[in-house]
Parts: sequence; structure tokens; C-alpha cells
Amino acid sequence: MDALQTLRIEITPLGANNSRVRELSSYLVSPSYCSSVRSPKQDTLRTRSRSKLLEELQKLLPPTVMIPEGRLEHLVEQALVLQRDACMFHNSLDKEMSLYADHQCGRDQIPSQALQILQAHTDEVWFLKFSHNGRYLASASNDQSAIIWEVLKNGVSLKHKLSGHQKPLSSVSWSPDDHQLLTCGSEEVIRRWDVSSGECLHVYEKTGLGMVSCGWSPDGKWIFSGLNDKSICMWELDGKELECWKGQRSLKFSDLEIIGDGKKIISICRETAILLLDREEKVERFIEEDQPITSFSLSRDNRFLLVNLLNQEIHLWNIEGGLKLVSKYRGHKRNRFIIRSCFGGLDEAFIASGSEDSLVYLWHRGTGELIESLPGHSGAVNCVSWNPANPHMLASASDDRTIRIWGLNNLSTSMKQKEPHSNGIHYCNGGT
Repeated sequence: MDALQTLRIEITPLGANNSRVRELSSYLVSPSYCSSVRSPKQDTLRTRSRSKLLEELQKLLPPTVMIPEGRLEHLVEQALVLQRDACMFHNSLDKEMSLYADHQCGRDQIPSQALQILQAHTDEVWFLKFSHNGRYLASASNDQSAIIWEVLKNGVSLKHKLSGHQKPLSSVSWSPDDHQLLTCGSEEVIRRWDVSSGECLHVYEKTGLGMVSCGWSPDGKWIFSGLNDKSICMWELDGKELECWKGQRSLKFSDLEIIGDGKKIISICRETAILLLDREEKVERFIEEDQPITSFSLSRDNRFLLVNLLNQEIHLWNIEGGLKLVSKYRGHKRNRFIIRSCFGGLDEAFIASGSEDSLVYLWHRGTGELIESLPGHSGAVNCVSWNPANPHMLASASDDRTIRIWGLNNLSTSMKQKEPHSNGIHYCNGGT
């Protein structure tokens, strides 16, 4: 820096041989420039590179000066993270990691054993979703009912059967605190239920129009709905319509997610496009695909979107900041039906999907490698949901009218192939 200051302050004002001054400046800033322009005579006067200079300094100065504070701790942590990321089946906080040996989890960390088969629905099960706290599971069926299941230590038990819809149910949505549940009929109405009692608290409807999707604001104060006229509406809990975004905002099978304190809405707006609408800034962004989109799923951190396509591919998009296609997952079958996928496992390191060949497919999220295909269902698997509180619990819903609860192979066999619970069933009439 002293040499550079001399060139700038003392020599440059003299105005003598400016080209030489620029050349000397280049030598200071980039030693490699020196070797690219020197003559054979200058070769003997080669300047040492900065890396060579650093090597010399390291010999002279003590490690306490050269090594930044906390550097060793950072390197150890980095090594452990690299080992964890390289482990295809890492799915447990209990697995100790050490620098003495390479870390490697076994396949037994992946939920691949059907521990329970739930058979309370009387028709195809189209949708299911675990609550945020992992204590409940909600399912929606072509039999015009929804069921709230309770996740207990000894298995999954039926808590409430929710009746009142006049058409098949296409989706459900848990309130942020998991105390309430929305159920959406196929182009019909949305019903809001109390999870504890099974009572229907309100029915949301619009004359002449049918609801196709539902979702909560992150603070639980409003609900959002997609309608079959391709609009999206925002409602107060008591049913007062607050705002409606007209135009091509949703499709008849559109999924719906609300993020960013309720400011941003995500919906399938065209056959090959997903709309990310900032309702306050009035800004619209679009994920554009080459193939028709059938469904999507949002990661827990709201940074990634999993998009299912007609051509039997699942695309992972980063939606934080700019929109970027990150990865693709292949292997499952989809020809006629809406098949849904989800994030799951420890730190959402895995991707799960249903399939029309009756299998449940699991991929490693980072590498895109297919790690499991789980047999057991006898009909198309329409939807999957990974328990956010238990990385070893996965649920799948099928046209065979059953829900399967998947867990680890090494668990006690007392739960395996357990008969559905018949106690604690409460039938609710869905009246307001």
C-alpha cells in the first residue's frame, strides 16, 4: 500500500512517463501481470507470487497470528456437515458423528415399513396432511368426508369423522396453531372445523361459484380460497369477504399457499405456470414450465417449491429472491390423476411422492437419487405427507380407500399391520 501511495501521490503528479506508472501499478495489484509482459531478461527478476509470500510469512509468524480465531472449530464443523450431506440416508438426530471414522447411516433410517393401515374411508382417499406439530393427520376423500386422526405413542387413532360436504373433498389446510382445520369440497364450499370437538365453525361459500382450494394466513386471522372462476378471495374468519383478485389467478385443481405474513399468495394460474402474487406490492412473478403442472408443495422454510408435472417429473424450485430450478426427480408414474409429492425427513432432506403404479417413491433431495419405492397399496397413491415432528413417520393415501402409516423397520412389531382403531370415533354433522 505504501508503494501504491507513492505512485499515486508523489510520482503521478509529476506527469512523467504515465504509461510506465500504469505498468508499475499493474505489477503491484496483479503479480501475474508481471510474468505475462516481461521479457526474457526480466525473467530472472521474477516477482514472488502472493501465495509464495504467504508461505514465507507462515514460517516467520506464530500460528496465533496467522490462524483466525475459531478457525479449527469452523473446520471441524465443516467436515461434519460435509459427511452428513454425503450420507444418503441421514435421518436421525441421535446418530453421533465423529472425525475418527467416516459417517454413514443405514437404510434403516428411512420409513419403509407399513406399521398401520387405516381403513375408515369408504372411497378413494385423495388428500392428506399432518398438522404442523405432528400430533394430527387429516385426510380428505371421494366419500365426501374428512377424518382427523390423532398420532399417539402406540399408533394413529381416528379422532373425528367430519361430514357435511355434498361433494368429494379435494384438500385440507391446518391453521397455524393446529386448533382448526379447513376442508375444501370439489367446486363446492369450504368448511372450518374445531379440531378438539369436531364441530363445524363456519361455512364459506359464494353464490354461483365453487371453491377449489383453501389456505390460512400465517397469523391465522384470515383464510384464502381459490374459486372456479379463476379468482382468489380473502375472508375474515366470520365469513366477510375482504378482497378478491379477479382474472387468471387459479385453476379448477389449483393448490394454494400463503407466505410472508400473508402478503404473498402462490397458486397455479395457468396450465404451465405458477403465480407468486405479492398482494401488497402488486407484483406478480411466474414459474414457467414446459409441461402442464398438476400440483405443488411448499417447504417448511417457504424457500422452495416442489412442482409435479404431467410428464412424470418433479421439479424443485428456489423461490427466495430470484426463481431458480434447482433439481429434478424422476421414476414415479403419472398418466391420468393428480399425484402429490412432499418434502420430509430430518431438515427436509428427502422428497416423497405418490404414483399411479401403487408405489410410494422416495428420493434424496440433494442428489436426486431414488432411494426407495415402497409397495403395499393396491391402487394409485394420490398423496403423501411426512410428519414434520417425526422424521421416521410418513403417511400415504390411495385409491384403494386406505391410508398407510410408514415407519422404521427396526421398530417393535407390535404396531405392524395393526387393525384400524374403532374406539373414540365421533361423527360430526357439519352444521353451523
